[in-house]
Amino acid sequence: MSANLSETDLELMRKQFSANPKNRVAQNAVAQTSIDEVALDREVVVGTDTTVSNLLDDWSVTNQKKSGRCWLFAGLNLLRVGAAKVMNLKEFEFSQNHLMFWDKLERANFFLEAMIQTADRDLDDRTVAFLLSDVTNDGGQWNMFVALVAKHGVVPKTVMPETHSSSQTARMNEILQSVLRQGALELRGCPTEEQQERKQHIVEAVHRILCIHLGTPPERFPWQWADKDRVFHRDGEMTPKEFAAKYVPLALEDYVCLVDDRRPTSPKGRTFTVDYLGNVVGGPPVVYLNVEIAVMKKAAMDAIIGGTPVWFGCDVGKMRNNDLGIWDARLYDLKSVYDVSFSLDKAERLAVHDALMTHAMLFTGVDVVDGSPRKWRVENSWGDEKADKGFWTMNDNWFDEHVFEIAARRDQLPPELLSALEAEPIVLPAWDPMGSLAR
Repeated sequence: MSANLSETDLELMRKQFSANPKNRVAQNAVAQTSIDEVALDREVVVGTDTTVSNLLDDWSVTNQKKSGRCWLFAGLNLLRVGAAKVMNLKEFEFSQNHLMFWDKLERANFFLEAMIQTADRDLDDRTVAFLLSDVTNDGGQWNMFVALVAKHGVVPKTVMPETHSSSQTARMNEILQSVLRQGALELRGCPTEEQQERKQHIVEAVHRILCIHLGTPPERFPWQWADKDRVFHRDGEMTPKEFAAKYVPLALEDYVCLVDDRRPTSPKGRTFTVDYLGNVVGGPPVVYLNVEIAVMKKAAMDAIIGGTPVWFGCDVGKMRNNDLGIWDARLYDLKSVYDVSFSLDKAERLAVHDALMTHAMLFTGVDVVDGSPRKWRVENSWGDEKADKGFWTMNDNWFDEHVFEIAARRDQLPPELLSALEAEPIVLPAWDPMGSLAR
């Protein structure tokens, strides 16, 4: 084959396609039906049930709607389990809007500080260009969630409910993006001694815009409730940080991020961070501990058996069926339809950007057979219309291929990994795919 596609090449491909009856059958089927329905492996479907041996959830799912706040929803869904127990409530939900407000404001300040730090570089410097291309979005990482709770606390959803813009963030994000890009140019062009004063005016504008779109976060609020036994309780007025201290029993500072990065450039047993990834200036950095997938599975399984759900990040779009609520690494037999081998392994997919962390959720159950996980139950934040009223089933082979991260307690790690946490993390570039969940 020559460098260009010649008429001879095109004619040969046409004849080869037409000569194979299987291709015509596939063409006829896919012309009328979704490729996923054609390629869906029925053996996988009928072999996957929703029951698990260890089940935690007896609550309803949440709904992030048209926003990318999955990491906040998953984090707050983890915290609400303990809060509901403390308050003896069947259902309870923290305000995702409250934490999103503070994330947007903190991240605006984080971005502007990055623009000050890189003001001596050209606009087409790869790091500067990347930061400018990703000014405002809804994504985030576990450490960023912890930083927000530590600094700004949490509130019940009734105290700061959803707004139109919290549920549909695109237009608000566009406006913030323009304000911050304009601010970036102003900061890069003003004298060093004036940058912080100029930055303050920009952050004040962002605060004003966020208050208009999302509401003003409460400084204090009254809290009272009737529990599931109809017993009335009143706590009086509380600040968001006081509410968190009383009703968040998990010690978030004891959690670390375990990741499965199998690229040759990412040694196992080492910590990593991503340049310019974060939200709270001065807050704890986003740090990953790279471990074998078996370590992640055991930590997740042990936590669930011990009664605590597990926050995790994954490449959610791969081998997924929305209506059935199933993830399985062999869910679609695309090779038989296309006669194409999909042979990239997990490391190769990550290296060529065919895999990214795109979604965060919560493990709320695990099916254990002979001491090993067979499948996982997942609390999603896409509402209750899909899957098992919003709870999904993940076969363990999908965990191997498409789960990249979990938040685990330090005491779940073996001693050699605990000591690895003390090492200075390797710094990955800002555009590395391991930062994708926050992008």
